[in-house]
Parts: sequence; C-alpha cells; structure tokens
Amino acid sequence: MAGRLETRKALVTGGSRGIGGAIAVAFAAEGADVAFCHDDDLEGAAAVASAIRSHGCEVLAFQCDVADDAAVRRFWTESELVLGPIDILVNNAGIGAEQPFEAIDLAAFDRMIDVNLRAVFHFAKLAAPAMRTRGWGRIINIASQLAYKGASGLSHYCAAKAGVIGLTRALAIELAESGILVNAIAPGMVETRLNDGLSDDWKLRKLNELPIHRFGRPSEIAPTAVLLASSGGDFYVGQTLSPNGGDVFL
Repeated sequence: MAGRLETRKALVTGGSRGIGGAIAVAFAAEGADVAFCHDDDLEGAAAVASAIRSHGCEVLAFQCDVADDAAVRRFWTESELVLGPIDILVNNAGIGAEQPFEAIDLAAFDRMIDVNLRAVFHFAKLAAPAMRTRGWGRIINIASQLAYKGASGLSHYCAAKAGVIGLTRALAIELAESGILVNAIAPGMVETRLNDGLSDDWKLRKLNELPIHRFGRPSEIAPTAVLLASSGGDFYVGQTLSPNGGDVFL
C-alpha cells in the first residue's frame, strides 16, 4: 500500500533529533526520500539516516549552520543532486536560550533571528522557483505557541517565532496560486534538546500551566507535518496548527 508521500522529495532543516528528526522519519514512513541538515550532531544524524533507510527511502544527511548562507546553498544543491527536485520543505532548525530582556545583547538577538527566522526566508527563496515551475510544493515552517503567548526570558525567541508566523501568512498569499501551500506548526513545549537552555524553574512553571500536565513528544508533532505535506492538507493555506497540550487556545 503506497504511503501518503510516495515519490515525494523532502528537505528538513535541523533533522538529526527532536521534532525535525521525528518529521524526517515520519515522512520516510510515508514513502518520501529525505534530505536533512544538522549542526555538529553526527551521532543523531546517523541514527535518523538509518531510520529513514529502514523504510526503503533515500537519505542525505548534511552538516550545515542554517545561518551560513553559503552552507545553506551547498546543502540545497547537494540535496537536489542526490534526491532530485525538492517537493516539501520543512523549516525546523532553531535555537533557544533563556535570558532576561536586559541581558540580551545585539549579537545574541541577531543570532536568534538569523537561525529561527532569516533561515526560513532563505530556504523558502531557494525552494519557491522550482516549485512554482512544477506547479506543486509544500512549505512547512516550525513556529512556537510562544509567538502568541510570549514568555519571560525569551523575548528574542518569541520575536523570531512571531516573525515565522507572519512570513508564513505572507508567503501563503503570494505562492498559493502557483500550487505552493505554505503553513506553519506552532508546537507547545516538547521534550527536546532545545529546552536545555531553559531553567528548571521556567520549565516547572510551564508544566503547571498545561491542562495536560506534561510536555509533548516529537512523535506527537510529526503527524501534523505529514498532514500538511500530504493530500490531506490540500485546503490548508497560511494556517498555523498548534499541538500544544492546551497552553494556547487558537
């Protein structure tokens, strides 16, 4: 029985662990060949690549800092050489760090924006022309429920993720008539290494706010990406889906 993404070629940024890794493997389970990048996580990359191959799919694992423009272009070019034209782009790579607003210097702010927002724009710029020519494409941007809610100690992160949602909506309007559907996922707190930069006090406060009384798992976010990438998502345009355990009601 064919998977929902049979014959598709997907590129996932930040795909060696966490949400990106879960999405990459879920795509392969549905029949997609997958290229993913990581930033110095060879062990995680090997594990995800092995899982993708176990589904009989092609894979490319590529080390890349998504804030490095030249590295991004190399990753994109190599992905299309190995897999063929990219049908599905998942902008997942991100960083986080808890810091009081007054302690965030401009370099830290710029780095947060470069990785979490500017890279989303850059990858979309690389993806859109060929998707437009073929008349089909899916761009899925990983935002955060904190883009809506805000959070103490994460002003730079919240700003970047709010920008991801705004960019998603603008691109959706501009690209939909060419067959490119752009949507976002805004997860709640998920058990990933990204949260290592948060204090125990911050995480405990958040845990106590959640009606479900637990953080999510990457495997609980990946099905939303599969939906948006497959024919089941054909009527989603400019939407932000938010599996968040009840942290935000949208």
